[in-house]
Parts: sequence; structure tokens; C-alpha cells
Amino acid sequence: MKPSAVIPAWGKILRGQRPLLSIEITRRCPLHCPGCYAYQPEHLGGAVTLNELVDFQGDALISGVLALVRRHRPLHVSIVGGEPLVRYRELDVLLPQLDRMGVEVQLVTSAVRPVPIAWRSIPNLHLVVSIDGLAAEHNVRRAPATYDRILKHIAGHNFVVHCTVTRPMIGRPGYFKEFAEFWSAREEIRKIWFSLYTPQEGEQSAERLRPEDRQAILKELAELRGAFPKVELPDRVLDGYHHAPASPEECIFAQTTTCVSADLKTPIGPCQFGGKPVCSECGCVASAALASVGRYKLGGMVKVSDLFAWSQKIGHRVRPPRPAMVPGEPQPAEGSASN
Repeated sequence: MKPSAVIPAWGKILRGQRPLLSIEITRRCPLHCPGCYAYQPEHLGGAVTLNELVDFQGDALISGVLALVRRHRPLHVSIVGGEPLVRYRELDVLLPQLDRMGVEVQLVTSAVRPVPIAWRSIPNLHLVVSIDGLAAEHNVRRAPATYDRILKHIAGHNFVVHCTVTRPMIGRPGYFKEFAEFWSAREEIRKIWFSLYTPQEGEQSAERLRPEDRQAILKELAELRGAFPKVELPDRVLDGYHHAPASPEECIFAQTTTCVSADLKTPIGPCQFGGKPVCSECGCVASAALASVGRYKLGGMVKVSDLFAWSQKIGHRVRPPRPAMVPGEPQPAEGSASN
């Protein structure tokens, strides 16, 4: 979200609204990435999985997303999946309309198919490509969205590279330096972001970082910033990783974001990860940034997080929280659903 949107965002919080909206625009994805949180059994609370939802396509998807945005009136929308480019035809219609509505949009993709070149001219669109380490590891983990295919499909665009650090990536000296060097040299890339893998409660997977891994990675990434200006990892984000919120209730990002799954009505909670994330090991870059901001004291006296909590209480009195979709509201026609 742009700095100029901070005051309007605070106004929404005071009115009982959430300024951020995240939409899983489809349940479909041709990838089968290890550690993907969206397809875990508990992602949507356990009663249903993402693959079991009815999702939409064509005019039903377009009208459904626009209805969701008009209802929540967010300042910023994150479009995720599944793989959003599965619905590139619908996005060709949606993205210009959201731009005309003044909504800032971040679209996160694997770049498994070509990104329409017309999207480059949409001012409020920010494109993010997910990369799982260097080519040798990435191509195994994220096939068919291999390095060769990604480089071909993002040509002519302006992208942010986003890498979620998992345990299989660590252990080789200079690994992340090589990663930053490769992607910094690409003219299509304007920024490089690093997140840390966020596990679920009880998880004992090969992806999960140990506490000592986390500290070593953060030290290594901090050292990259001087040599590679495209690596965007400010001190406030590093501080947020070192001091993650203790619970979703203490996470400003979780408390300011409405997350909705592919049927455009099923909520995702307590944050975009769903399930029961281990907040003390949170690696979300947005959560880290806002957590650090929350610890800042205005005038050296009042923490921003306390001011946020007070504002949120006022907002809840003004307008109690409502579900993503209200029974009886217009919804996409079932006949246009994709099964």
C-alpha cells in the first residue's frame, strides 16, 4: 500500500472497515509446490478444502470480484490463488476496472504462462513472481513454472521477485548472494523480496526453519542489501522478523486484511495463511513490516500498535465486523461455476 494511503486506511479502521483485501481468485493451479499453504487440509478451517470449493470463471467471476470490492471498498487488493493466470482472460477485464476504481492491486503469480503485455500499462497494478531459490531447486519444486519459462513470460514487464526461504535452500555458503545477483541483473525486476517460511501448529516438515536457521538467514540477507540495491529488506522488516507478533490478534496485517477464498464467500482466517499458523515463526513480509511500525512510539510516548487497537475498538462500535458475503446479496451464478 502506498504511503499516501495511510491516512485513508486509518479512516477506514475508525469506521470499522478493513483497508486491505486478499482474494484467492481461483482454486486451480498447474503447480504442486512443496509447502504451499493454500492446499493444506486446515487452510479453510478443516470443514472444506480449497480444491473442494466451487469457483467461478467468465462473467460470473468478474461480477463476483467487483461485487466483493464494492462491498469492502479496500484501498489495496491482493490477487492470489491457486494460480491467478489460470483466469487471465477475466483478469484482462477486471484489472483495468479496478484501476479505474482507484484500487491498488498486487497480483502474485508463478508466471507459468505469458503475462499479457497490456497489463504493463495499468498504473495501479504491481506484479509479483514467486521464485523458490536458484534454478536447480526452483525447477524441481515449481515445475512447470521453470526459470526458462518465467524469464520468457515476464519479458517486457516490471516485476517484483518474491522468494520464501525454506530449509532446503540453506546450507550452501553464498546461496542467497547468487540468487540476488541473478535476479538483480534482470531488467524486468525492480525489487527482490524475501519472506521466511511460516509453519502450521504441529508441523514437522522439511520446509520448516529451525530457530538457528532463521537467525543465520536474517543475518545473511541483511548483508546483501548494500551490494544489491534491488533487495528490499529495510530495518523495520528485519525487526519484524526478529520480533514476530505473538498471535493474530496482535498482528496488524491480519487485523487489517479481509481474506476470501475462491468461492468469493468463504473467509480465510486468522490471516492469509489460514489454519493455525505459528505466529512466533511468522515470515510474512507484510506482517513483519507492520509489526515493526506498531512498536514505534508516536512522540516517544504512545505505541502505534496501541493507537491501532484503540482505533479498531472505535471502529467495531461504529460498524461491527461483517462476513465477506451476506446471505441474500447477489452472488455469481452457479451455472458459471468451474468444477
